[in-house]
Amino acid sequence: MRDIEIFLTLAQELHFGRTAERLHVSAARVSQAIKKQERTIGAALFERTSRQVTLTPVGRQLRDDLLPVYQGLQQSLERARTGAQGKTEVLRIGMMPSNAHDLRPFWDTFRSRHPQWGLRIRHSPFIDPFGPLRSGDVDILVSWTPVEEPDLTVGPVLFTEHRVALAARDHILADRTSVSVEALGDHGVIGSTSPLPDYWEDAFIPFQTPSGRTIERNHTVGTLDELYTIVAVGEALNSLGAHVTRYHVRPDIIYLPLHDAPHLHWSLVWRTGAETDLIRAFAQVVRDLGTPEL
Repeated sequence: MRDIEIFLTLAQELHFGRTAERLHVSAARVSQAIKKQERTIGAALFERTSRQVTLTPVGRQLRDDLLPVYQGLQQSLERARTGAQGKTEVLRIGMMPSNAHDLRPFWDTFRSRHPQWGLRIRHSPFIDPFGPLRSGDVDILVSWTPVEEPDLTVGPVLFTEHRVALAARDHILADRTSVSVEALGDHGVIGSTSPLPDYWEDAFIPFQTPSGRTIERNHTVGTLDELYTIVAVGEALNSLGAHVTRYHVRPDIIYLPLHDAPHLHWSLVWRTGAETDLIRAFAQVVRDLGTPEL
């Protein structure tokens, strides 16, 4: 099961380092598992170059065959665990932001209203943002908006927050009390290693400053840790939601309010064709409790 999990995660990430980080194993363990599977099958599953990792035709076939079987096994184990706890079903929520603790009133109210159901909260990466919804790994995604995907429903806003600019502790802007979005155009920001929907990326960090200058993506990353490393050495600025000032305190990073940036709105998103009573019930909890500004 672990080797299958490694294969399927690598087939999604197409990056040995990100796969290792996501599964909390070493990159050597990932490489070992893949080589073992390739010896067993008798064919290469991935093409590896210094620039990229891609699936071979055999690898794509194996991924397509294994994925529904693996998901079925995981769901069977989940149902057994929840049954042992006296629960009938579990609502799985993927959190893109890091502040699940701030949202305890929503989790607690859902559990109180619906003791027959379980609730599972997990981190969801910004790489392939809607993939976990479409693959059935999560039922609800907490995402910034707008989300304009034809197969997805955008529910109520869970919370809103200010935006901050991240800079190195010794950056030229470090002595400011706040900065403008124009500063992002002066110093550049960090993009994603995987393509994101343009409208969705622009809503988080715009492609242009208010005056119309281009905001260059000088670097690309696949994880938040990579982003912080590049900012900390002074190679770029970046913008995130203000909750990071409490959840990601670092000695090498400062946070500067972006005084002319609109608030971030984090909403519930789910696959329209997979809407369930659990999803509707949690959306009602959010509507009833209202939208906090954090």
